[in-house]
Amino acid sequence: MKAIRTTWLCALVLAGAGAFAHGNGPTDPQIAAIVVVANRVDVDAGKLAQEKSGTKDVKEFAALMVADHTAVNRAAGELVQKLKVTPEANATSDSLQQGGDKNLATLKGLSGAAFDKAYVDHEVAYHEAVIEALDKTLIPSAHNAELKALLVKVRPAFIAHLEHARQLQKRLAGD
Repeated sequence: MKAIRTTWLCALVLAGAGAFAHGNGPTDPQIAAIVVVANRVDVDAGKLAQEKSGTKDVKEFAALMVADHTAVNRAAGELVQKLKVTPEANATSDSLQQGGDKNLATLKGLSGAAFDKAYVDHEVAYHEAVIEALDKTLIPSAHNAELKALLVKVRPAFIAHLEHARQLQKRLAGD
């Protein structure tokens, strides 16, 4: 099951590298769609974890994911309105949404420690994939200076989320 979950996570990186390899990378409207979907998927998983987890640390981490990723989407939304850019769905954003839907379906079928482990393991893999996509595809491909600046600005938060998730993963493994 872990292979199935991580397969779609790799779609973010692979679609970014492969689907756009023949051109100059994703366009700014495509990057906007990827950013919005990536954050929305994590918000949805975080909300579910807030409802289902019985572990204080997992609930607190999930609340942080909801708050931070909602804030990034708000900033991205304000920027695309300012720039008069309409996010453009693409293979990567579609794959992210499908993967997010599959992850939610998997998580909904779990409870207790199994839920917590699956949620946190997913958060580790997801943030690893998002950071790789930011570094290899999204930041280098962004043409608009303000969009690129937003991506660069949020990158440290994604790294902090990854480290937090890894620490939580270790604590859960020790229980």
